[in-house]
Amino acid sequence: MKPTPTYANKPTSDNPRDVEAWALAEASRRLIDAGRSPVNEEALRAALQLNQRLWTIFQAAMTEEDCGHPPEVRTNIAALSLLVDRETVARLIDLDVSKLETLININRSVASGLTARPDAPAQGQGAAPQAAARPPMAPQVPAPDGQPPRQSLRISI
Repeated sequence: MKPTPTYANKPTSDNPRDVEAWALAEASRRLIDAGRSPVNEEALRAALQLNQRLWTIFQAAMTEEDCGHPPEVRTNIAALSLLVDRETVARLIDLDVSKLETLININRSVASGLTARPDAPAQGQGAAPQAAARPPMAPQVPAPDGQPPRQSLRISI
């Protein structure tokens, strides 16, 4: 059994969405750090394996009977985790640090969606003004054939 990885920081919240976002950000940070030192293949392998374990947990959570997500969200998360699996295996084979951007961007995008608070009151609807307004975390994506725009995927596992 592999030893538990050590972390430079820990999540500051017990909220599952925040912990998941932190885990994705930590996995991204490790991939970025490993990419900065391409001669350290062991660090790259460790970062890729950590990322793969994280996404395997997400994937397994979608198969649980008590998963509260609707089927469409479960399917999207499963499909995304398969993409991460394929990309991770490819990087474990070629160890090409110049191709880590896809994994890093996926992690960052999902973490960003997890930290968005859709249930928070919007500006001007009873909410106190904030010093710096946050940009929307899930940008709208244009849909083909004149359909209404869709929101990018937001997940909570």
